[in-house]
Amino acid sequence: MDGFAQLPLGRRRRLAGSIACRGVGLHSGAAITLTLRPGQPGAGIAFHRTDIGVTIPARHDHVVDTRLCTALGLPGRADARVGTVEHVMAALAALSIDDALLELDGPEVPILDGSAEPFLFLLSCAGTVDGTGPRRAIEVLRPVRVQDAHGAWAELAPNPEPFLDASLSIEFAGTAIGAQAHSLRVTAESFREELANARTFTLAEEVSALRAAGLAQGGGLHNAVVVDGPLVLNPGGLRRPDEFVRHKLLDVVGDLALAGHPIHGRFSGHRSGHALNNQLLRALLADRAAWRFASPAPFPALATMPERVAA
Repeated sequence: MDGFAQLPLGRRRRLAGSIACRGVGLHSGAAITLTLRPGQPGAGIAFHRTDIGVTIPARHDHVVDTRLCTALGLPGRADARVGTVEHVMAALAALSIDDALLELDGPEVPILDGSAEPFLFLLSCAGTVDGTGPRRAIEVLRPVRVQDAHGAWAELAPNPEPFLDASLSIEFAGTAIGAQAHSLRVTAESFREELANARTFTLAEEVSALRAAGLAQGGGLHNAVVVDGPLVLNPGGLRRPDEFVRHKLLDVVGDLALAGHPIHGRFSGHRSGHALNNQLLRALLADRAAWRFASPAPFPALATMPERVAA
């Protein structure tokens, strides 16, 4: 992504070609191939499990699990699910890609290095083209807030400007994480520069319990930051001192992308994770007086992706 350009106002965007990668599922430990393909114009984002022949829309109302990742599924089909969708969804949303089909031959998106940066690279290699039909945004009209019993909360409020502004704080007392906060206006450039390379993380004391529960089977220091009290166990250390909160904001972008449209509003939260992010989307979209459809303004300094003729 070298260079910058404006996207046309109100036009949908789709991949120009297909591209694939192979990696390990963070929780399943399975070797999985992901193929990113152009979606049908107006169809939105969907995941297709080639191994079991099912297609799952990338929508908030198809979220079936939020334990340590966001997983999508189909009603009445326990086997029809796709886990760890948040990082690739964040990359698609940041680059304003509306229509894409993501094919998988296993139960989750490969974790790759634990961040969204590899997905940005793949998407830039595939390129994008203008699609057909209008591109609409969800404009937040009044504050909507959700919280849990432990003091964590998340909120979407109106934004006088047609963007998604996001602010998040986290707190892990007694660890190398500590208290961190970060804010940004979400554009392709700010996502690439501030969030994309922030990796998922966990506490060393939780690893054994996670694996006993069938989770984190494919995790390791090559695809996650592991914190042991005041220590970061990864040989290379952190990519940024506040990599932890930046990754949590990356997750917010990916989880909110499951609205199916860009969001114009102000997100704020404290210790918000996948569960609260999904609850917030459900609460917003269930309250028809809290939002409306609007035509999005062009983002400033959107990173240009190679233009190709669609296959």
